[in-house]
Amino acid sequence: MHPGNRRLSWTLVIAVALLLLWSAIRPHDRTTWWLEVAPVLIAAPILFATRRGFPLTALVTVAIAVHAAILIVGGHYTYALVPAGDWAREAFSLQRNPYDRLGHFAQGFVPALIAREILLRKSPLRPGGWLFFLVSCVCLAISALYELVEWWAALISAEAASAFLGTQGDVWDTQWDMCIALIGALLAQLTLGALHDRQLARLGSELRAG
Repeated sequence: MHPGNRRLSWTLVIAVALLLLWSAIRPHDRTTWWLEVAPVLIAAPILFATRRGFPLTALVTVAIAVHAAILIVGGHYTYALVPAGDWAREAFSLQRNPYDRLGHFAQGFVPALIAREILLRKSPLRPGGWLFFLVSCVCLAISALYELVEWWAALISAEAASAFLGTQGDVWDTQWDMCIALIGALLAQLTLGALHDRQLARLGSELRAG
């Protein structure tokens, strides 16, 4: 891994770890905290174990850290009560705290970059229509799986799952969540695809050079 990427990775690890520590101190609801930060706790050891055999581009590394921060903050306050979301609701006369929408946008945006990186490095796919389509499908599948997880949590404990679901009274919340995740996936590929390709080419050259 390039020394600059290594420094960036460890800086982000420390920042996310400190944010997670803050988030764990007196969260609004402890059960909701565990549910929201679970993806971070699951992903962290996987990323650590694969850091040498499959180092990530700087773009994907930063994206993962940002997504982790969104999840961790949402876990501390619950998505419906994040102060920044309350400010946005009042400032823009919204009907609900929009932080949950940000979370689902990231749920499409960041996995799109991760899926793109894995497919380009581990499959015969090249940038183009099929890659774009398959990455979008992967992100929709992840979003749908997450909605199923929310449903299962509600079945197990309706009271504990209320804050985790974050519907805020919207009967179409599930559909909105998946739609916004898809929008995030499409925008990630359209806006960052070229930058991602350049970083992948540079990373490939560094790995071949040893």
